Amino acid sequence: MNKPIDVGIIGGGPAGMSAALALGRARKSVVVIDEGRPRNRVTRESHGFLTRDGITPSDFRHIAREQISAYPSVHFVEDTAVTITGHDGSFLITTAQGTTYQSKKLLFAVGMKDLPLPVNGLAEVYGKSAFVCPYCDGWELRDQPLVLIANGEKALHLAKMLSGWTNQYTICTNGPDEFTEEQRLELLQHRVPVFDSPIECIDSVDGMVQRVELTDGNSISCTGIFFAPKLVAGSDLPKALGCQVTEAGTVIVDSFGKTSVPGVYSAGDAATTQYQVITAAALGSAAGMSINNELLLEEWNRQR
Repeated sequence: MNKPIDVGIIGGGPAGMSAALALGRARKSVVVIDEGRPRNRVTRESHGFLTRDGITPSDFRHIAREQISAYPSVHFVEDTAVTITGHDGSFLITTAQGTTYQSKKLLFAVGMKDLPLPVNGLAEVYGKSAFVCPYCDGWELRDQPLVLIANGEKALHLAKMLSGWTNQYTICTNGPDEFTEEQRLELLQHRVPVFDSPIECIDSVDGMVQRVELTDGNSISCTGIFFAPKLVAGSDLPKALGCQVTEAGTVIVDSFGKTSVPGVYSAGDAATTQYQVITAAALGSAAGMSINNELLLEEWNRQR
């Protein structure tokens, strides 16, 4: 077993690294366990992060790691946490490589993972000309003809959002639309075309979508796609440890990142549905400071 540490951070994305920065500057011993497969690795650029708009995900991580290296109490390991046992003040983390860490506090920054969608050709364009968030990639596709792949309430929600970037978009529900009559009328009133035939394939060249082909013979030309992803929690460990989670797998936390389990925190995409790099970093920083405050208070009270 390695030397006991103050905080074990599971996940080295923006939330985990931001927490590590806050804790490193607070002189806490930290190990960040990350498997090195972030969800945004498929994208060419990350947007919306002030001073880093347009940066590649790999460059973002490289710069963050480089800056955090100035704080010697923070260590990164490329590994996967597989089991966690123990309690507040003494958690035992075991990794896939057989390493164990004893940690006073835990922070889950495990994000979310995409489940493959049964759409032929989507994988080839995902992150290049097919995206999930208009706030992240809408600017690059402004005023262009787009296809929106979603159904039901998700499709209507995306349609309303996309209207701020373009008025040229078509909904492909890839099967039953799952709309209510009221929703169908609303889309009709806004002249949004809807096709409910299954998608045959997405034609693309070098990752750039050209058209969406439907099984009924319709072909929809477009230069970009937005779709509703199917997500699962990046790790089952928070739930296994007893943390309360939503049906979607998001860990339930308070405003400081505290979970329902003493000594356990969560931040970033694992603890919010606002999937933005800058939001994840902010939540990670807040959780890191909260963890530090808890450690300081515990030490203060022990010395009375």
